[in-house]
Formats: sequence, structure tokens, C-alpha cells
Amino acid sequence: MTAAKDDLERRPGDRRRSPTVDQSLREYGRGVAGGLLFSLPLLYTGEIWRAGELLPPERLLLGLGGVFVLLLGYNRYAGLRQDAGALEVVLDSIEELGLGLLLSAALLVLLGRIDADMAGPELLGKVLVGGLAVAIGVSVGTAQLGGGDDEDSGMSDERDDLSFVGQMSLSLCGAVLVAANIAPTEEIPEIAGTLHEWSLLGLTGVTLAVGALVLHFSDFVNTSRNGDEPPRIAVLSGSLASYVAAVLASVALLWFFGRFDGCDLPACLAQVIVLGLPTAIGASAGRLLLQAR
Repeated sequence: MTAAKDDLERRPGDRRRSPTVDQSLREYGRGVAGGLLFSLPLLYTGEIWRAGELLPPERLLLGLGGVFVLLLGYNRYAGLRQDAGALEVVLDSIEELGLGLLLSAALLVLLGRIDADMAGPELLGKVLVGGLAVAIGVSVGTAQLGGGDDEDSGMSDERDDLSFVGQMSLSLCGAVLVAANIAPTEEIPEIAGTLHEWSLLGLTGVTLAVGALVLHFSDFVNTSRNGDEPPRIAVLSGSLASYVAAVLASVALLWFFGRFDGCDLPACLAQVIVLGLPTAIGASAGRLLLQAR
């Protein structure tokens, strides 16, 4: 009787009941844990501090807008609440972005990277650069680190049939979450500058193979359904889709951190290929692990 009543109360189109204070505190706790778990190494990276000092305001604003779009996509297709409407998705994304920025500011203060005597643009730049990746970690932590006892169980009923847009959204979130700690480092252009064409081609092949392994042959959660082997066309299309998401994430991250500044096209392409391996792993895992509850 109680279950039937709950089903009626949570019928699509009905207004979702507001979470209790205890539920809200647990959600914020999971968000803080996710932000620290997935993004703390980023705030310990010297390149991040320097990027906050050097990146122009328009690039910071574009980065802020890009992360907000990723949060919208993640909360829509893999968020905490299955029956969340468009307004709730937007509000959740704003909360997660704000919490990510607050966490970034607090940790940078504790680490002595920002203080009250610092110029406003420099202080704001460091907080923004650090907070963008932290915000994605907050979103993932809020939805994925739960113990399964909340009434809101996410969008698990819909995840078996995610649309292409949904799969790409999760892939991009996974790619950015994994590669944001690597993209700003000096090692990416250094490695790219030393590799020959055959090495870059081989790295591309390895990246595609690893993506296929994670998606279809690793026996991870959600890699197969009903024990059936995936058809070859599904393996190929899924691997290519994840690689496209990885390339898009690599280009966006490298551009944001200024790695393309002053580089010709071959040098930029080489950096994208080098960063493509970690982003492809994150993109493939994003379609599987970030949507698993």
C-alpha cells in the first residue's frame, strides 16, 4: 500500500517532494567528497596556479560556460533524481558549480596559493581555473557516491537506452574529469614535440583499442547486456564515438590552458593525440561507470 502510494506521489508530471534537511546534507557531503576525490590533484599543480594568473578573462568565461553545459548534460542523463525536471537540472548544476568554486577557493587559501593581498583578477582566475574541474567532481560525487538508500535513485530506469546525446554528454564528462589533471602540464607539449609520425599513428591505434577494451571487452559494469557479445559494428561505432568525445575534450582542454598558443597545426595535432589516450579512457569509462549506481 505504501509502495503504491509512493508510486502515485512520484508519477511523472507530479511535483517532486522537497528533500529533507538530512537528505540535502548527505547530498552536499557526497558532493564535497566527489570534488576532493576526483579533482584534488589539480589544485596541487603549479600549472593550474599559473594558468589562473595568465589566462584572459574571455577564456575563463568560456571555460565557465563549457563546464556549466557539461553539468547540465550530466545531471540530465546521469543525475541524482530520476524525475528531475529541466528547472531542477539547471538549479542542481548551478549549486554544483557554486560548490566547486567554493571548494577551490577554500583549498587554495589553505594551500597558501591565494590571499587577501592578491590582485582581484589573479585571485579570481585561480579560483575559476581550479573550480571548474572540482565542480564536475562535485556533480559526479553527488550522484554516484550514495549508499542507495535515498528515495531519489537517479535516472537508472532510463540509462539502458541513453540517447546519442546522453552518451556523448557522459563521455565528455568522463574525459574532462580524467584529463583535466594532465592537460595543463608541461609534459604534454614536451612529449608531443619528440614523437615521430609513426609513433603518433601507433598511439592513435592504441587509444582506439583501449577505448574498445573498456567499453566492450573488460567485463566492467554495463559493458555487456544479458551476457551477449557485442556485434562488431557496435564495437566500432562505440569506440569511434568515445574517441570523438576524447578528441573534442582534448582540443577544448588544450586550448583553454593555452597549449595551442604559438603552435602550428602539426604541433597542435600531436598534442591532441598525446592527450587523447587519457581522455579516451575517461570518455569510455564515462559511458559506463559514471552512469552506474
